[in-house]
Amino acid sequence: MSKRVLIVGAGGFVGGHLAAEGLNRGYEVWAGVRESTSLKWLSDPRLNFLVLDFDAPSALVEKLAEGPEWDYIIYNLGATKCLNFSDFNRINHDYLRRFTQALEKAGRVPGKLLFMSSLSAMGPGDEKGYSPIRATDIPQPNTRYGASKLKAEMWLATAGIPTVIFRPTGIYGPCDRDYFLMFESMAKGVDFGVGFRKQLLSFIYVDDLARAAFDALEKAPAGETYLIAEPRSYTQKEFRKIAAKALGKKHILGVRLPLWGAKVASAVAEKWGLIRMKPSTLNRDKFNIMKQRNWSVDISKAQAGFGFSPEVGLKEGVERTVEWYKKEGWLK
Repeated sequence: MSKRVLIVGAGGFVGGHLAAEGLNRGYEVWAGVRESTSLKWLSDPRLNFLVLDFDAPSALVEKLAEGPEWDYIIYNLGATKCLNFSDFNRINHDYLRRFTQALEKAGRVPGKLLFMSSLSAMGPGDEKGYSPIRATDIPQPNTRYGASKLKAEMWLATAGIPTVIFRPTGIYGPCDRDYFLMFESMAKGVDFGVGFRKQLLSFIYVDDLARAAFDALEKAPAGETYLIAEPRSYTQKEFRKIAAKALGKKHILGVRLPLWGAKVASAVAEKWGLIRMKPSTLNRDKFNIMKQRNWSVDISKAQAGFGFSPEVGLKEGVERTVEWYKKEGWLK
């Protein structure tokens, strides 16, 4: 009999790839979505759906009780940008708390739950010697987003559910819209960066993240937290060179904005988002992420813990991503 997995927050970029990986492994995959969720990336007829209302705790219990017993749950629901910063806490922490409480009341506690947190929960790393961020470092988030993710992790430590936590770095790949904005700009010949000091960037291709999630559910011990990234980091210039080749551009102009200029632009974009009642990708919280100089990651714990071994390097991953953008008409 196939094992069952429930993917909460399955409708987004990462969620769609998690669902596909589960199906590829022969799982009975349940997609946990909200009423307003687009099912664009969840078209496989083998998928089962569970509509969840996180603002109605009693209804949440009833809906989970209607479902089967799941061997595993991947909790991928979360907000990376919000109109009001208080929404980070509501969506990233309160919804998780209500969900785990509902699991207990419904008698649907899984054998293991994987929580998709973020590297932003760690906060700034070593910005002098540029030593990689380690899983054993003490988290000191400097953004409301990162703080909300860490708060959710702390809740899980007391929830009584066998849990594995992932803190992935920048996730990119087909269907992603956040990195698409960078590729779109570079396709026009310009790459914008922030600050003039050296910055090390790290990435994880979405399919590698999905494979890692299921590997961890199957192999990793509960109670562990892992940093998820490629084994190496890149400078902005290296990333730009890789992207230029994939885009077929001979030259992309690298434009560096001073930190003060980026801070002003972020504040203006945030205010414009409020006027339009639509969260802006560029905002004051995101500025604190952009100004961080060291996103280099030590993945040795994940390698030892469940055999984590990313298959797709940045060059291949960017090529695949750009090819998908062009095929779908996102890039000309």
